[in-house]
Order: sequence, then structure tokens, then C-alpha cells
Amino acid sequence: MSRRRLLAGNWKMNKSISELPAFFEAFAKEAGLDSDGGGRNNRGYDVLFAVPYTLLARASELAKPLGIIVAAQNVHFEASGAFTGEVSIAMLKELGVTWTLIGHSERRQYFAETDESVAKKVRAALNAGMTPVICVGETRQERETGVTKVIVGRQLDAALAAAAGDVDNIVLAYEPVWAIGTGLSATSAQAQEVHSFIRERMAEKCGPNAAKSVRILYGGSATPANIDELMGQPDIDGGLVGGASLKPADFAKMARVVSAGAC
Repeated sequence: MSRRRLLAGNWKMNKSISELPAFFEAFAKEAGLDSDGGGRNNRGYDVLFAVPYTLLARASELAKPLGIIVAAQNVHFEASGAFTGEVSIAMLKELGVTWTLIGHSERRQYFAETDESVAKKVRAALNAGMTPVICVGETRQERETGVTKVIVGRQLDAALAAAAGDVDNIVLAYEPVWAIGTGLSATSAQAQEVHSFIRERMAEKCGPNAAKSVRILYGGSATPANIDELMGQPDIDGGLVGGASLKPADFAKMARVVSAGAC
């Protein structure tokens, strides 16, 4: 089954509104997006940027003509209430944002997100017609003690249970925590092993068709230097990219690799 590739950039807590026009202009030129008429359906792959809340409106305005998806980096599962510092799904949709990251390792690590809270966010997003990019992954200690599949399986099971009936509308991202911001990266073989496990687990929980169709991104220090090898793996459908996505030329190089094998 053919799966549409997706290259996603996660800007984390970086960039300002004033930087956006030059960034999108440079990226579009380098990636060749300004020559396809602007529509994502004119390409065989998707490009997404998950940006800070303050950039969502302006980024969406600049990205839409280029056929680029703009996503939030997080969302709360409640519709409203006394949740200082949080943003609701309705607030995002008011800006035209219909994609969001959920369960990123930094949210789990620094903000005490649990499998339970991630599951609530997944269900809330799907109920509202949003597409969640659900992140799973293990720490270095967990990998070294041989429990990678136990941890990833537990995180995945919680998210899939919450997505029951809507698994066709999710994207998954495997991000080995030990390879984020450390300069380390999983080898293509290590990444493929976990991606294959995720797909097998989905087949068990959701059926073979869902497992074949779900897009699974690799998100652990993916760069222009290793993207080609990663994209050569049968179960890797794209990347969730951190630092390299902040540089238009680097991210464009990665986009060209992703597009080369696009359906």
C-alpha cells in the first residue's frame, strides 16, 4: 500500500514573526514549491511546520499558498477552563490550524505529560476533526536496558485505544529520546526496527489495513546527512525534524530527498 510521505519540521521555542516571510520565501525557492502552483495535491508528499503559538496565524497565512501544513506543538484536551498557559482546540481551529503534535518527548519529560494525558489529547483532537501527530519513544536508559519495545508499545497502545475508530486520521512519530538534541541518531537499521514494530503492533490492535496505511515518521536528529538512508527504509514515511527545520536550505535538501521517492 502506498503511503504519502510527510516531512515535518518542529521549530520548538524558536523564531519570531518578523523572520517568517524570509524563511518561507527561501524554503519555497530551495525546495521548488514556488513552481508547482502552490497546491499540496500537485506534489506527492506533504510538508508541515509545527510552530510556537504566537507564530501560528502569520505562518498559516504564508504557508497556505505554498501548500504547506502549519501545526501547533501541543493542545489541551479540555474545551475551556482554568488552565493557565494552555490553548484549546477551538482556539487553534479559529486560526485555521487543524494539525497538532501530541506527546512530544519534551512535553513528557519537562511537563509531566503521561500516557493518560496524551490519550485524552488524541481523543479530543480527533473528536474535533484535527489530525494528531502522536509521538512515542524511549530514553537512553530504556534502550540500554532492552525495554524499547515495552515502552514504545505501552505509549502506542494508550494512543491507539484513544483513537479507536479514527486510526485512519492519525500520524505517528517515533522519536528516540536519546537521539534528540544530543547529536546522536539511531542508525537506519535501529529506526526501521522500531518502525516495523510499531506497524506490527498496529496490525494487532487495529487490523492490517490500518497498519499498512498509517504514516510513521522518524524523529531523532534527522538531518540532510542521514535523511536519504532513513527514507530508504520500508516502514519510514518521513521525518519529524528539529534543528535542521530552522534552516531553510537544510530543510529544503531534506524535502527534495523525501520528494524523490514520493508516490
